[in-house]
Amino acid sequence: MIACGGSESGSRSATPAAPGASDVGAFRSLAPDWATDFTRASVAAGEFRSGGPGKDGIPAIDEPRFVGIEEAEFLSDVDPVLAVEVDGEARAYPLQILIWHEIVNDVIAGKPVAVTYCPLCNSSLVFERTVGTAVLDFGVSGFLRNSDLVMFDRQTESWWQQVTGDAVVGQYTGTALEVIPASTIAFSEFKDAYPEGLVLSRETGFDRSYGRSPYSGYDTPGNDPFLFDGDVDGRLDAVDRVVAVEIGTEAVAYPFSRLLEHPAVNDAIGGEPIVVFYRPGVASPLDRSAIADSKDVGQGVVFRRAVKDRVLTFESTSDGFRDQQTGSTWSITGRANEGPLKDTQLEPVIHGNHFWFAWAVFKAQTRVWQSEEAP
Repeated sequence: MIACGGSESGSRSATPAAPGASDVGAFRSLAPDWATDFTRASVAAGEFRSGGPGKDGIPAIDEPRFVGIEEAEFLSDVDPVLAVEVDGEARAYPLQILIWHEIVNDVIAGKPVAVTYCPLCNSSLVFERTVGTAVLDFGVSGFLRNSDLVMFDRQTESWWQQVTGDAVVGQYTGTALEVIPASTIAFSEFKDAYPEGLVLSRETGFDRSYGRSPYSGYDTPGNDPFLFDGDVDGRLDAVDRVVAVEIGTEAVAYPFSRLLEHPAVNDAIGGEPIVVFYRPGVASPLDRSAIADSKDVGQGVVFRRAVKDRVLTFESTSDGFRDQQTGSTWSITGRANEGPLKDTQLEPVIHGNHFWFAWAVFKAQTRVWQSEEAP
């Protein structure tokens, strides 16, 4: 598994747990109008809390529209976008839109996907919507677990944990969605990397204050996470941003605060040589009311370092990155711009740019990266 909870080889299933009669009753009391099979659950009903809006109270986007780069004038260069590429087709999902909807049900290059963002955890992840032979459509349940978005599929009304991609209640309990590589980067970086790419339009069918954040000040250091009952792992501040990676049984978090000093980290996780790239230039969607005027929180992405049977070692430059073996220069999107490896694309590693508390509560054994030294 290489994931923020998902699997590279597709969805997986396990034997669902069987809650006792009292917990089934607790679920039905919590969600009386749901058609969910509450006899199947891997977590207790008491772990869920209402986030305020009810089922579909935060509306997912089911019929997304897109515009070209030149038409996306509503975005500044520092606007954060969730960039996804499937079979050569690239799309950008602005967080200024996702923050109001949290889920976009889309199809990219023929692949049904769910593009998700939980503002309370600052977690942006993309999943395949195909499980077995079924294509699922996802909505916002209105419930939170560990402050994280709980999604539901409209076919069975099973509940899914966004940070991990796991179904935790209902028919699909024990199944995990396959995660698709995606990166939260600046719109300027997306434009440079994908000049023919498409951008999710503000024409969503809903009237929302796109470009403004309803969560201003939420990522102020020292803030307590909203509706979070767990213990915050004290190794970092709760709302410190981390690049979170899991390969096999090993999970590692790279704090943005340390990446600022060491923008190219050569590391290995689960025996896989990887590199973490970091660059400033991305506005926080959770700082000021106007996202474009918010503080610069930077962007972190992850790639495998092996290219043509050779493991590369990277260093940062004034405008990007360079490998020591060939001297080729690379962008934060993992493409070589100049040098012997020009036009080579590094293989992306599934990762997330989460708040520390949100990752650590699900992945308690995570190693926190401390230094720039490669293994």
